[in-house]
Amino acid sequence: MTYTSDFETDTSLNPLDLVERMAALNEWAFERSAEDEITISLEGRWTDCHVSFQWMDEVEALHIACAFDLKVPEKRKTEVLRLLSLINEQMWVGHFDLWSKEGVIMFRHALLLAGAEATDRQCEVLMECAIEAVERYFPAFQFVVWAGKTAREAMDATLFETVGEA
Repeated sequence: MTYTSDFETDTSLNPLDLVERMAALNEWAFERSAEDEITISLEGRWTDCHVSFQWMDEVEALHIACAFDLKVPEKRKTEVLRLLSLINEQMWVGHFDLWSKEGVIMFRHALLLAGAEATDRQCEVLMECAIEAVERYFPAFQFVVWAGKTAREAMDATLFETVGEA
């Protein structure tokens, strides 16, 4: 099925220019390896994050993928997949994937622009969503991968919120 519209769009603006400016202003290490890709490295509270933004011109989408320093051994992949399912049920924006061949977990999301121009704030929010998701769930991944916990145990432990001060 093909859709047409009478709207004219200017897709000459590349939102990665905004992402590059954001990285420079925040003094994050980054590399613009191509016109349609930029990679940013930054230190998080729990782990270093490696964030890749890609401009997908054919669908007019700004894609973000955030990987972090945690390799999933073969023997823990099934339980990590269970954990991913539990986590993704909680996500309102984006999702986590396991790249089985590499044993790498990453957060992914895409901003569909469809003829609109990206804003600085949209790029900032994409980055914030990715980093916040990794920071929130990284301990659960560690519990499953390194402590041998079940997905449910890991979720219960990491989503436990304290109230007040001792």
